[in-house]
Amino acid sequence: MAFTRQIVLAVVAAGFGLAQTTTSPAAAQQPIENANLRETTDRSVITPVEGPTELTAHKRGDILMARKMYREAIETYQEGVKEAAVMYNKLGIAYHHLNDFDKALEYYNQSLRLNPSYSEAMNNIGTVYYAKKNAKRAIAEYQKALKFAPNSASIYSNLGTALFARKKYDAAFGAWQKAFELDPEVFERRSGYGTLLQERSVEERAKFHFYLAKTYAKAGQNDRALLYIRKALEEGFSDKDKIRKDPDFQALAGSQEFETLLTMEHKVL
Repeated sequence: MAFTRQIVLAVVAAGFGLAQTTTSPAAAQQPIENANLRETTDRSVITPVEGPTELTAHKRGDILMARKMYREAIETYQEGVKEAAVMYNKLGIAYHHLNDFDKALEYYNQSLRLNPSYSEAMNNIGTVYYAKKNAKRAIAEYQKALKFAPNSASIYSNLGTALFARKKYDAAFGAWQKAFELDPEVFERRSGYGTLLQERSVEERAKFHFYLAKTYAKAGQNDRALLYIRKALEEGFSDKDKIRKDPDFQALAGSQEFETLLTMEHKVL
């Protein structure tokens, strides 16, 4: 219980731009990141607040109200609402990493009540349903999020993963291609802090890596394509003839590494 409290306090502090300065040795050794999830954000560093504490949006709004600057007060209060939405979303992420999906969902929904167009929270709700083995509902949440964030590579990646779980392989491949077009590093990026979760857990890992190999090959990234072909074969993808005849791999045909991969025996990991 103490560990959960520390996680929640840390996330609340991050939501208000504060730096956490002390951590107990026991808490520092606890794993808090779910290996199947990645967080993405445009901000990579949280810097400590120095000097006098900045007025909150709430207090600034009150000052503007007292000065009868009502339009400016409305805008300032709206800023505060959005900041609170971010905080609730981060609380949801903290519970998500603890596999407390019901609590995570509660905070994601609270975030959306404050900011109905918050695509990150919509995406994260999708990841909760995916974790609960409800890929159909996850797809609906990702599609909803994309209406507000049509250029989000991470959400397209999640949509592809959920479609893949429903065995809609062609549609999944299309979503992954779109994600790759928006961000060529979307499948490789690692992050330990953020507001949007990327789902990476799949049951058919061999076939998943086969389609990732196709995505990279289609984009001309042959080295990564070969890497994921190797992973697919090592995880039990047995139809080498399908790899050889796939039009997306024709640029690799004849290369020494490609031919070696398809002729050697692979020990399934």
